[in-house]
Amino acid sequence: MDILMLSDVYFPRVNGVSTSIRTFAQVLARMGHRVTLVAPDYGPDSGQEQHDGHGEFEVIRLPARVIFFDPEDRLIRASALRRAQEELAQRRWDVIHIHTPFRAHSLGVRLARRGGWPTVETYHTYFEEYVGHYLPWAPAPLLRAFARRASRSLCHGVDHLIVPTAQMVQVLDGYGITTPSTVLPTGIELSEFARGDGARFRAEHGIAPERPTLVTVSRLAVEKNIAFLLRVAQRLVGEFPDLLFLIAGEGPDATRLKRLSAELGLQEHVRFFGNLDRRTTLLDAYRAGDVFVFASPTETQGLVLIEAMALGVPIVSTAVMGTATVLRDARSAVISEEDEAAFAGHVARVLRSPETRAALSAAGPSDARVWSADGLMEQVVALYQRLAHARQRTAAEPVQAA
Repeated sequence: MDILMLSDVYFPRVNGVSTSIRTFAQVLARMGHRVTLVAPDYGPDSGQEQHDGHGEFEVIRLPARVIFFDPEDRLIRASALRRAQEELAQRRWDVIHIHTPFRAHSLGVRLARRGGWPTVETYHTYFEEYVGHYLPWAPAPLLRAFARRASRSLCHGVDHLIVPTAQMVQVLDGYGITTPSTVLPTGIELSEFARGDGARFRAEHGIAPERPTLVTVSRLAVEKNIAFLLRVAQRLVGEFPDLLFLIAGEGPDATRLKRLSAELGLQEHVRFFGNLDRRTTLLDAYRAGDVFVFASPTETQGLVLIEAMALGVPIVSTAVMGTATVLRDARSAVISEEDEAAFAGHVARVLRSPETRAALSAAGPSDARVWSADGLMEQVVALYQRLAHARQRTAAEPVQAA
């Protein structure tokens, strides 16, 4: 199939949406499909994302400008959008897959109308929970109402929705969205998570092999709830005076979190590592942890939990929205309520017991296999084919005389 993917975000911007898109495109390309991704140009770093040589796909970068209230992201320029529409309309597509609801959505809908191609959109982000953090000067109820109304309009503009979890489907149903949907998580490429050397990471960063260590991998943003994890770490230091908390990721909340870490007296117990290479040092960082901790309440998927499972890192996490789906029946995780004392108690019990850590670690790869992207992408292709065939049948139907 000829598949056009459109997004307002992609690497080098590091987040779950970028990771999900890359997984989609690489696996589909390895299956023999021709994939073209249109994404913003971030400048000199835009060409640095490497593929594995077995899932190559075309990436078209469009000129974009910085968004003043969210400088990590880019807004594709309107002039570039018009040029891209003209060029892409000259090509043939079996399906258009939209990944974000901004200018990429607009481009996808216009192309679909022009060429008669079916459209799929993945609802990656729980915008109602996010928007207030980026526009804090606006009234929260007004922002939530706007997010719901915008979601209805956008979702009703496409033929089909891919929603990562059943919990997110319930949210969209509550918005009054009637567009047909399919629950299809992205999953991960398990082969990428068969490596990683925690001992090497510890040695390179002067972390003693026996030092109790927590790790989290996350964009540093308010909605990821990392401040909660810092307060949990503070509670644990009394019992584990050598405790170390490794935080991998970057984001707009980094300055506040570093300041909070100092205010909590955790200068010797927390290290911020920024974004690490996903194929080398990030895998090592995961495996350097005795426990992977996570408490974001807004995930539509929670891919980092699946990555931790695949790498055999014991998990303590809350289970809300997408993380509830990932952690359901997982034998590699301990689920906690979002309460500092309770969460710290669960972590402490895992840290105290080598046997518990070994059991959770051993169960991780088996839990992760449920989320193998290869099997999940077969379902995506089947959906693409159904939509393409339905559109072809509609186009072939004779027009009835009035």
